[in-house]
Amino acid sequence: MKFLSNARVSFAALFLLLGLSMNAQEIIPISETVMDTVKPQFSKRQKVDGIVSTVGDYMILDSDIDKAYLEISGQGNSVKDITRCQLLGKLMEDKLYAHHAIQDSIVVTDEQVKDRMGRQIDYMVQQLGTMDKVVHYFKKESEDELRTDLFEVIKTNALTEEMQRKIVDEVEITPEEVRTFFRSIPKDDLPIFGAEVEVAQIVIQPKVSEEERQKVIAQLNQIRDEVLAGASFYTKAVLYSQDPGSRSSGGFYKMTRKTPFIKEFKDVAFTLGEGEISMPFETDFGYHIILVEKIRGQEVDLRHILISPKVTSEDLADARIKIQLIKTRIEAGEITFAEAARTLSDEKETKANGGVLINPNTQDTRFELTKMDPELYSQISSLKQDEISSPILDEDRSQRKSFKLIKVTNRTEEHKVDYANDYVKIKNLALKEKQIKVIGEWSEAKIKETYIKINGTYQNCDFANNWVKK
Repeated sequence: MKFLSNARVSFAALFLLLGLSMNAQEIIPISETVMDTVKPQFSKRQKVDGIVSTVGDYMILDSDIDKAYLEISGQGNSVKDITRCQLLGKLMEDKLYAHHAIQDSIVVTDEQVKDRMGRQIDYMVQQLGTMDKVVHYFKKESEDELRTDLFEVIKTNALTEEMQRKIVDEVEITPEEVRTFFRSIPKDDLPIFGAEVEVAQIVIQPKVSEEERQKVIAQLNQIRDEVLAGASFYTKAVLYSQDPGSRSSGGFYKMTRKTPFIKEFKDVAFTLGEGEISMPFETDFGYHIILVEKIRGQEVDLRHILISPKVTSEDLADARIKIQLIKTRIEAGEITFAEAARTLSDEKETKANGGVLINPNTQDTRFELTKMDPELYSQISSLKQDEISSPILDEDRSQRKSFKLIKVTNRTEEHKVDYANDYVKIKNLALKEKQIKVIGEWSEAKIKETYIKINGTYQNCDFANNWVKK
């Protein structure tokens, strides 16, 4: 956006491989020795050929820049306009974050790294066709060699992200700061927001028979008994869990009390000790068992298995009849859509608001049409304002089926930003700017106390970050 200066780049860019930093760093000739407050611990016997930079305890090799190119390409992004100097600058930035993450005792477990690596490799296999092609693409001799190299890259990236998250975690914005930010935008540079809609829905979930519930509970109890007898919880989760977000990683999650999990799940998780396995318990998603692997202060590493009772065709038919009757009553004027949502909907998250959906990206009630989830867009695109959809059979990521009615309660056409109507979006932009400033200040301070060295021809780089310590 025009109204954002170079110092007001998108906060999201800080988390991308090619994001530019707000920092400055000294370029040190090879012959010069610099001793900062943190000195790297390297063996004298270590080969120095190919080392282009040192940041704290991290070395950056010329081959690391090659790997960065391959990683970007492997994620489906173009590398045509990316220079080696740009990549070196970003790698140095990442190492600075990772180095201080370790100094601050931030922990990224091997399990977390392996989980992320698995998802990345799955994506690359999907794009290239086979694992052999992925190995060949990255110019490796074997899958093991590929995984070893990726492990270190992904761990560094994860430490970087956690460090950045810690830096901005406590950053807040006041209404006065929002006003000041908005007033600082030249009128000619005010952004244009696309067409938006507000959406409400009523959800009716099929009633599951008691027989099916007991089947699931019995199955989970059997799995629990087998794990207690020595079976692998990881393997059981891969085989039986219906949670698509964790099944491939053996049901693994890391969480705190602030992690946005449903209350019932967290209540059980934080009552268990290390090594304990819960009895089966119910949430809106089905039935679970939890194994707590590690407790680290307020943070818990756990695994879980989710199994949902089966819904019969008769159960679905009954749910469809119920939601059709609700629609008939609304259209007859017996009850409003909002009243029906509050009293009859099975969706706890939206009942209190009369069925109104909250945009997960903005925490606002409005959805920009061009950025809307494709599935939701397909459901509302043909609806006029205040029109109610026909009953829609919906299936979530856990394969749970339900019926819903959708209504577009308000539609706003494309418009120039307005302080009153677009306050939440303006607040988010102001917060991002403040977060960038805080990160810049943190980096500037940490650079002064960190051993950093740039070697060879890379001293001549015109770093976009201006990495010169003065």
